Amino acid sequence: MIIISDYFRLIILHLSLQRQSMNKSLLLFSILVFFCGNVLFSQVFDKPVRRKSLDDLEKIPFSMQNDSLRNSGEISVTLSGKTKYTDYKIISHKRDTTYIDTTLTIQKDYKFNYLRTDNFELLGFHNQGQTFTNLGYDFSNLKLFPDIGFTAKQFSYLDIDEIKYYEVPTPTTEITYRTGLQQGQVLDAIFTLNFSRRLNVSLSYKGIRSLGAYRRSLASNGNFRGAFHYKTKNNRYTMRGHLTSQDFFNEESGGLPQVEIDKFESNDDNYTTRARLDVNLNDAENQFNSKRVYLDHSYKLLAIKDTANNKDFSNLKFGHVFTSETKEYRFIQTTTTTAIFGDENSANARNETAKTTITNNELNLEFNSKYVLGQFKAKINLTNYSHGYDSILNSNSNISKIKLEGNAISVGADWNAKIKNFQLNATANISPGSGRLSGNFLKGEALYKKDSLFALKGSFLISSKSPNFNTLLHQSKYDDYNWQNNFNAVNTRNLSFDFSSKWINAALNFTNIDNYTYFNENNKPAQFDNQITYLKVKASKEIKYWKLALDNTILYQNVSSGSSVFRVPELVTRNTFYYEDYWFKGKPMLVNIGATFKYFTKYKMNAYNPLLAEFTLQDIQEIGFPTVDVFFNAQVRRTRLYFKIDNVTSSFTKNNYFSAPNYPYRDFTIRFGMVWNWFI
Repeated sequence: MIIISDYFRLIILHLSLQRQSMNKSLLLFSILVFFCGNVLFSQVFDKPVRRKSLDDLEKIPFSMQNDSLRNSGEISVTLSGKTKYTDYKIISHKRDTTYIDTTLTIQKDYKFNYLRTDNFELLGFHNQGQTFTNLGYDFSNLKLFPDIGFTAKQFSYLDIDEIKYYEVPTPTTEITYRTGLQQGQVLDAIFTLNFSRRLNVSLSYKGIRSLGAYRRSLASNGNFRGAFHYKTKNNRYTMRGHLTSQDFFNEESGGLPQVEIDKFESNDDNYTTRARLDVNLNDAENQFNSKRVYLDHSYKLLAIKDTANNKDFSNLKFGHVFTSETKEYRFIQTTTTTAIFGDENSANARNETAKTTITNNELNLEFNSKYVLGQFKAKINLTNYSHGYDSILNSNSNISKIKLEGNAISVGADWNAKIKNFQLNATANISPGSGRLSGNFLKGEALYKKDSLFALKGSFLISSKSPNFNTLLHQSKYDDYNWQNNFNAVNTRNLSFDFSSKWINAALNFTNIDNYTYFNENNKPAQFDNQITYLKVKASKEIKYWKLALDNTILYQNVSSGSSVFRVPELVTRNTFYYEDYWFKGKPMLVNIGATFKYFTKYKMNAYNPLLAEFTLQDIQEIGFPTVDVFFNAQVRRTRLYFKIDNVTSSFTKNNYFSAPNYPYRDFTIRFGMVWNWFI
């Protein structure tokens, strides 16, 4: 056994010192991990076991999956009475049980990024910690209520259903480290322990501070999560909850002016050092902050035991769920840039922060029956919202309200049942009235599995809700960025099918949207008068021979109606050719060595607006290009090492790669990182 190295503790403290605006909760977490490292963590150096990986999800039939597990990259597990690696459990928001995986696969390579997810349908900006351009969209998991907006700042935001809970027999930690671009690093640290079999506490912090290659491209973000779950000895009362504090800071360059783009595209040797290129904005920044408190607890009013196995035959529970979430966005600029944003009038501007607070109390009554109805939950939600500013920021605007406020009552129900080989799930919610939180939501899915051969899932979603708050009310010292709208509800209908087998995995999504809300070429919100019709087909297949493998993923998209405002590339592909084998005597190291080719067809990609933190339409430039990344990954016991060269072909190909108009994609870049688990 070995003790956590001083190097890890120095990384934690170094990242903490860099965060000039770090709040007290993040500092407390760093100190806790620093001191606990001396006494709580140790590692058993066992020989790596080539078991079926959590991230081989594309190859696992639905009989070993469910919907939430497909997104999390973890497989279901049934625990025995003995303590082993499968006893280190992860519990999702939907209460699916999985375990901590320490294997190395090609899927792990796809997820070794700042988001910690497979970003196949995203195109990152040149520096990690910046925003992403969507190459595809998913409408199968919409929220019940509108959000603050400023969507370009929320790609790395962790929602309620992304918070994990744990149950571990010994103190456990996972450290993920990755180098920054020019300077800096990414660190994601997770620490969890059980005080007893009935009480678990976990603390997590993901932070990044990375200096980009271009001017004004510093990214400094942080995600703190503290979570717990508890149950009484007789299991009548259960409680879980979490606290999050998230902040995302970016210097904003506004992209390159045309004269600098010409230098970039001509591959001028004088400007291979990208910091020599001028940018549109020299003193602009934007900041997004959020805090959330979540508590879910229930009490079992009635339970009927099955005498054969001493488990509940049926039970009746009363529950309460409390959520309070605050989000703030601010664009900061000491001078004005009228050539980019137009005229300004800041005489009355004192506080430019847009703030949204949503507080929700849910009361529910849940009935569980093992053989009759499955699980049925009736619920009522009492919601309060507030969005706006502290004052009128621009005297030239016609804004009459500085805040949008109100209350809403909604009712709904959830149902889950298993009938032979079918798993059925449904949820519905209705919020009557004419307020901004009024609307309806209905989602259902049916899953059929045929042993381990294949599984088929069909699902549908019907949603009607208000557009995001920043499309309804927005203020700025710039005259053109002030509006107060009364938009219609956005109506979304989504039908999807998923097929999973050992031969191929495929998914089909068909989406219709009425009153689609977007930002037009003039950087103003608008609603599309006609219907959006969007088809998305995705397939993946891995071919293996000897120690070689070819992993292929292809995405086809078609917008038959509304392509003037809803724009996606027709084709996106990713092909990875790699070698995998154990090295050295005794097979102490597993390696993956290969290259990943990614390409998307040209289309009129949306432009990024740093003041709005949104993507807007543009009709000037078409963007589409290939990239090749080379990687060398290795697993030694419970440590996974990652070495990658991004965009390796950029030095001898045309400089036509952009993440968005005026924003070049990253050049040839070398990165190193690791994931390290400690548990007994």
